[in-house]
Amino acid sequence: MSREAPEVTAARIEAERARAQLMDTAQRLQTRISPGNLAHNAWEGAKDKGADLAENAVDAVRNRPLAATGVVAAITLFLAREPLKDLAGKVTDGVRRKKKPKAKSTEKVA
Repeated sequence: MSREAPEVTAARIEAERARAQLMDTAQRLQTRISPGNLAHNAWEGAKDKGADLAENAVDAVRNRPLAATGVVAAITLFLAREPLKDLAGKVTDGVRRKKKPKAKSTEKVA
């Protein structure tokens, strides 16, 4: 058995240590970028952002209730615009029918 120089032995030991460290890093990276872990992290981020938005919305409504009511009313009117148009058409049709003048009788009274 040939004997290696101490520098070569140290280099082999260092290479083995670096290889083990690289494999450990690759394993941790593989775990971090797994689809399930990425989906979980995205879901948690979305939940946190949604909670922050909801909290900000509640604070805004608490600080300006009249403005918030106006915004909600405007959104409601926008979303209900078609049914409101239909209702307005029905109301105006009903008013026109009531206001139609009656036909005058052409008969002469004797």
